[in-house]
Amino acid sequence: MLDREVALLLNEQINKELYSAYLYLDMANYYSDNGLDGFENWFYIQAQEERDHAMLLRTYLLNNDEKVTLDAIAAPDLTYEDFKAPLLAALKHEQMVTASINTIYAAAYEKKDFRTMQFLDWFVKEQGEEEKTSTDLISKFELFGQDPKSLYMLNQELGARVYSAPSLVL
Repeated sequence: MLDREVALLLNEQINKELYSAYLYLDMANYYSDNGLDGFENWFYIQAQEERDHAMLLRTYLLNNDEKVTLDAIAAPDLTYEDFKAPLLAALKHEQMVTASINTIYAAAYEKKDFRTMQFLDWFVKEQGEEEKTSTDLISKFELFGQDPKSLYMLNQELGARVYSAPSLVL
């Protein structure tokens, strides 16, 4: 059995990951509405990844005989004034998710729950990658996003992204 606090935090993280999927799907819709199908593709794949993260957490809880409780998922309520705004919001959101994962890790560490810490190692690494990817995308947009031809090329690059399921073994 997992420590009650750790199990509760993991359960809460499932709902945070599902909200992340909603948020990124909303961003994909924004770009779709504005004719940027490559940006749409990039955020749609982000939504798939976040859903997968929730499922990994769910499986971990179930494998440890813990009950999974799903809460209501709030609708995203962000509005975007320009094409850069969702990119900035995504980075801010990833930083919040990183802080949440770190909180769970700290609780597991305090309880000497080495199994959960080992499980969370993958998420810690993943969050580093997520923040770097978001930062890189913002940098590319700042360099190229104001020029229509360059924006078109960046949109094409993002459209080439393909979904890849996580490789974490539970």
